[in-house]
This record gives sequence, C-alpha cells and structure tokens, in this order.
Amino acid sequence: MGEAVELVEVRRGGRVENRHRGHAVIMRDGETEAVWGDPDVVIYPRSSCKMIQALPLVESSAADAFGLGDEQLALACASHSGAAIHTARVTDWIAGLGLADDDFRCGAHEPADREARNALVRAGRAPCQVHNNCSGKHAGFLTLNRHIRGGREYVDPGHPVQQAVRAAFEEVTGERSPGFGIDGCSAPNFATTISGLARAMAGYAAAGTGGGVWAAAQARLVRAMIAHPALISGEGRACTELMRAARGRAAVKIGADGVYVAIIPDLATGVALKIEDGSARAAEAMIAALLVRLGVLDAADPVARRYANAQLLNWRGLRVGEVRVTAAV
Repeated sequence: MGEAVELVEVRRGGRVENRHRGHAVIMRDGETEAVWGDPDVVIYPRSSCKMIQALPLVESSAADAFGLGDEQLALACASHSGAAIHTARVTDWIAGLGLADDDFRCGAHEPADREARNALVRAGRAPCQVHNNCSGKHAGFLTLNRHIRGGREYVDPGHPVQQAVRAAFEEVTGERSPGFGIDGCSAPNFATTISGLARAMAGYAAAGTGGGVWAAAQARLVRAMIAHPALISGEGRACTELMRAARGRAAVKIGADGVYVAIIPDLATGVALKIEDGSARAAEAMIAALLVRLGVLDAADPVARRYANAQLLNWRGLRVGEVRVTAAV
C-alpha cells in the first residue's frame, strides 16, 4: 500500500493504545474534494461494492423480468445478519426462481443475529447458505444467471455473470481492474484504487439526475438501499444505524477488513475509505466523522457520537477509554 495516514486512535487510561492508519477519498460531481493518505492505493472493496455487483442484475432487465422489488434489490446489496427478516425474504426469492439453498455457492456460516442463531441451536440445526451474510447478493447472481441461462457455477471468474460484474465494475470506477481476489462468499472481488471506488460511489450519487439505462439502474439500487436500512445489515449494526440517522440522505455500506463507502445523492458525493489494519471499529468511526463533515449527520446526534467518538465500556459498564478520529476531518 501507499503511505497511509493516522485516522483513528484508541485511548485507554490516558494513553494511546492503538493507532489506525488508512486512506480516504471524498468525490463530488466527479471531482476529488478531499483526500487522506494515498488516493491511488489499490484495495479490494470487499462487500462495500455490492451495489456494483448488483448493477448487471438491474441493467440487464433481469430484475424486472423476475418481478424484483426494492426489498430484493436492497438484499442484493446487503451484508445481512441472517435474521428472519433477511432469510425469509431471500428464501422466498430463490423459491420463486425454482431454486433452493443448494443452488447457492456462498457457503454457510452462523447468523450474526442472536435470535436466529439461538433458534438454530434450540432446533439442533446447522446454518444453511441462506444465513450467509451474502445470500442476497448471491440470489441476485442466481437471478441474473437464470435470465441469461448460464451454467450453475456462477461464481467462477470466467462465468458470464462475473464477466458482467467486472465490466460494470470497470465502467463505474473508471479504471481497469488489476485483478481479483476470491471473497469469503467465493465470488471474485475486483481490485481498484480508493479513488476509483469513491468515483463509483459519486456516480451512484449523481445517477438520479442522469439518463440512460446504467444511471437508472444505479439510482434504483440507491433508492432501494436507502428505503430499507434494516435489510442492508441489521438491528444494532453500523450501516443500518447510520443510514437511519441520515434520514434518507445516504446509503452507507461496510466492506470486510476496514472498508466503508457512502453514497449521498443530494450532494452528488461519494466516499470511500480503507483502514490499513482492517479494524472495523476504526472504519465505523471514520465514516461517521466524514458523514458529519459533509453535513449528513449532526455531530450531536447520538448515533454520530456513538461511532465517531465511541466510548470504550468494560463488562461492568464503566467507561475505560474511547475510539477517536484524529484525522483533520
């Protein structure tokens, strides 16, 4: 990676315990507004780019052909908790395609949602692939695959579904991807620069004022995300809470290993950031601070304060430290 800058620190007992360095870019109307670190550093966006991976689903007319609504499109962009509100909808979605859990290629893991996890334990059942946080994205892949009559292995990098994703990815980032890594859900994750990712988010933000099939598809995905924040992640999680606090002004999306993006339509602005050591709490602090900088969140809002300057509490509920944004935001 290029030269990162300190963005967030964790303090305990009056001393700095951890320093988190990283990179961030804000783009507005196609122009770079602010940079921290190296804008040309190449990263894997991980799940922050799911709205890009869902773009061929909408642009190809597959979403309309199979009658998908905003809830399904939000789930296609989601890293969900595996709660009933997520799994029931994804299960119904693929059943409508004549498919079942075995048709997924994302793998299974325990749901992050405690109620859903406890229900599986009580029933003596193992989690299914529908509990995977990426099952909505994969339902989107399966829908597109059914529409184009592709082969079953839709996550193969050479499969037409993933080739369509790569083409969309390079179109909206404005960059040729230097390659890909295989994500936790087995789909290829295409690399780009922080600037490329921010450019893509700014393009999504401005799509509602544009014309053409691509812009209409982008705007539709953003509207779906903003309309259904609980489907994007889940109760008690940062994406959902930040989007609710933004009161319809922003779509916010986490990616694994310290990546975050934001799409702000009324400002035609996109944000992308990467915490170099992959810290999720540092990424949450930084994205909240950037949303405050842009006027999307009020600094006094309890959600903004909880993430941008989070208190560290011990098991007795005592305040023992804080997570604080140190960059000039």
